[in-house]
Amino acid sequence: MRLEMLYKDQGSGGNGCPAIYLAENGQIVVQGPAVDQDTFSNLVNVLPGEIALQIAPEVLLGAVDRLHAKNEAR
Repeated sequence: MRLEMLYKDQGSGGNGCPAIYLAENGQIVVQGPAVDQDTFSNLVNVLPGEIALQIAPEVLLGAVDRLHAKNEAR
């Protein structure tokens, strides 16, 4: 699956994460640090193989802005 980086944490330095990507199938892929086990235990209806990541709200909002701009350019 091909990924296009939409946005990454501007404070992460280098090419690090967290980052949000648009997959070629239209789905969103999130790269970031996993939450700790105590936090994970608060999640509801976790399916096998699912994980939880944490990202700053600014990263999510930046990705949404880029996705909107990309869609408007079409």
